[in-house]
Amino acid sequence: MATRSSWKGYLQLSLVCVPVKAYSTSTSGGGEIHLHQLHADCHSRIQYKKVCPLHGEVRTDQIVSGYEYARDRYVVVDPDELGRLRTEADKAIKIDVFIASGAFDPLYTTGKKYYLAPNGPAGQKAYALLAQAMVAEDCYGIAQVVLHGREQLVLLRPQENLLVLEVLHYRHQVTQPSALADEAPKMEVSAEELHMARTLVSASIADFNLEKHTDLYTSKLQQLIEAKVAGQELVTPPATPGPQVINLMEALRQSVARVQETNGTKKEPRKSTRRLVRKIS
Repeated sequence: MATRSSWKGYLQLSLVCVPVKAYSTSTSGGGEIHLHQLHADCHSRIQYKKVCPLHGEVRTDQIVSGYEYARDRYVVVDPDELGRLRTEADKAIKIDVFIASGAFDPLYTTGKKYYLAPNGPAGQKAYALLAQAMVAEDCYGIAQVVLHGREQLVLLRPQENLLVLEVLHYRHQVTQPSALADEAPKMEVSAEELHMARTLVSASIADFNLEKHTDLYTSKLQQLIEAKVAGQELVTPPATPGPQVINLMEALRQSVARVQETNGTKKEPRKSTRRLVRKIS
């Protein structure tokens, strides 16, 4: 958990107001390897300088923010002026509505997630009560809040004893599946093909364990870097042939047999259950 919160404010539901603080769910670095841009001739690192076309390079403290209201015409907006636009109400995560957990469409997530925690002992009971009520009702909250200088649509969902805040796209910011209807038209499949496909999926169902999934590319990149630093040449294993395109039914049969042999079980597809879900609009 990060030692410093990235946001402080209030979680508001009707007249209930809970002081909260937000922590990013992402760990710093996350094990990523970052490559820098270098000059190919001398391997000096490429620099990016802020330059004014009239006065050359400028310092950060010489830069202001402005809005272009006409071509090459700007009005300067001072940070203090922006601050005066914000009120205490902007610091509140205002829950507008609750939706069934199954009604949420992950298509609208932006990938930005935060843990919300009560800010001080005074709000802990109200926070816990709200989180437990959401678990009992199996629902998520939809809210709006000002983050990073702009109003954001967010989703609140319980995660163990915490609430997770996920920043969402607005509907107009997401390309709808219908835009690609010609790319993936509805196809007629035979009952036998569908049964085999469902059998393959059913046989592959297992408990999700994130520990089993590792970042193989980063591991290989680390080995490459260490070998090059040591002046060694990394031995590349022979390339494995790609998947062969064969008859669909034969591919399904072989796949089912392989998965069932690996798992040591023979699963039949589950009975189809369909739920009507609402989309966020």
